[in-house]
Amino acid sequence: MSEMRNAAVVRRTKETDIAVELSLDGTGLYQVDTGIPFLDHMLELLARHGFFDLKIIAKGDLEIDCHHTMEDLGLVLGQALAEALGDKAGIRRYGSCILPMDETLALVALDLSGRPYLVYDLIPPAARIKDIDTALFREFFQALAVKAGMNLHIRLLAGGETHHVFEAVFKALAKALDQAVSLDPRVKGVLSTKGVL
Repeated sequence: MSEMRNAAVVRRTKETDIAVELSLDGTGLYQVDTGIPFLDHMLELLARHGFFDLKIIAKGDLEIDCHHTMEDLGLVLGQALAEALGDKAGIRRYGSCILPMDETLALVALDLSGRPYLVYDLIPPAARIKDIDTALFREFFQALAVKAGMNLHIRLLAGGETHHVFEAVFKALAKALDQAVSLDPRVKGVLSTKGVL
């Protein structure tokens, strides 16, 4: 049995105060409070379907809008993922999932390569979900990819209902990440001919 791969990251600015605790080898336990209920729901799905233990406490300037909180949370979660992975020895590195939810079909594919890149082929069906501008999810995923050092592709293959679209994306991300961070006994060191990720 491998050692638990954990990280705790805190980021405080004039706009946000965010603390994230992440265990990659968890069971899907979560405690999430961002002040944005729909975002809480999405992050709870990420933890549950990826089998990550996740604690997030975030306070942001929501009286302005959700932008700073969502972007900074992506940064902190990405940093926590990178720290929990350490030197990435033994991980599968790649993960992908095509996930259905009713009329919606979402594809997420990723590579924990150390080279951040986001391809986001998703036009939200609606501009808002309650208080959230749905365009801000791109900012969240961009920040996540940068700090995690992750090549992340998100594509909406079919979709009609906005809640279903983002729920399918977060569940697919959870499944793809679970694959990528999983340890494979056949991998000696890192899965790269360079010898480093």
